[in-house]
Amino acid sequence: MNYFSYHTHNDYCDGKLPLEAYVLKAIDLGLEHIGFSSHAPILYPVDWSMSEKDVDRYVKDINLLKEKYADQINIYKSMEIDYVPGVTRSFKAWKKELNLDYTIGSVHLVKAESEKELWVLDGPDINYTSGLKTLFDGDIKKAVRAYFYQVMEMIEVQQPDIIGHIDKVKMNNKSRFFTEEESWYRKLVMECLDVVEKSKAVVEVNTRGIYKKKTADLFPDGYFLKECCKRNIPVTISSDAHHPDELLLGFDYALGRLKQIGFKSIRIFKEGDWMDQNIKD
Repeated sequence: MNYFSYHTHNDYCDGKLPLEAYVLKAIDLGLEHIGFSSHAPILYPVDWSMSEKDVDRYVKDINLLKEKYADQINIYKSMEIDYVPGVTRSFKAWKKELNLDYTIGSVHLVKAESEKELWVLDGPDINYTSGLKTLFDGDIKKAVRAYFYQVMEMIEVQQPDIIGHIDKVKMNNKSRFFTEEESWYRKLVMECLDVVEKSKAVVEVNTRGIYKKKTADLFPDGYFLKECCKRNIPVTISSDAHHPDELLLGFDYALGRLKQIGFKSIRIFKEGDWMDQNIKD
């Protein structure tokens, strides 16, 4: 198995160390590919996205590292781009302007009906609970529906190469407000998968929730992954690393889980294109 890490965060956004520290660790770990995917700038007061003024330097630094380590590892230039209708920039514009190798599309901020405030899925638990109460009147079905519809719109309109942690809405739920076995939730999953299946996007199997002990499951896992397998929807594995030591955390667990479910291959990025890599027994 050739190891890789396409979803990483460095000190240009909310990661811990400079770009080169990740490259050196990746080489030490024997990775064949590493992709940098800082959070793209966003016109909303968050403390985890890259500053607009740093974008050119981010691109320049990655290009220099590509040249410096060309004979040791494949380095890719990307961004994790948030999608909030009417707030965020076009994925295609970012990709063309910066000559990105691929894009990761994610939803961390959910637009409520009022369109004045956003439901923040990350950070302290109060973000999740207070947003649910004030923006969705405590109606978890309405809130989760808003999340998945925003994800579906992102896939259709922005056409990301990778869909980041597609069911992240479950992370801070902690089984308090809903379970993944409920019929209304599974119906939303099926609707979302209908959209994914029609796209060319790769579903990321994200391990960060497990190794950070925020959830017992992968993003996605269980029913969601089984349906992906049935529909032959391509998946890749990501640790969503915010520190070099996290580059491969949970990778082997995720690989074993995929094999257990029935996946025969995972999608990798190589020489400018996505291709299948067989999962060996």
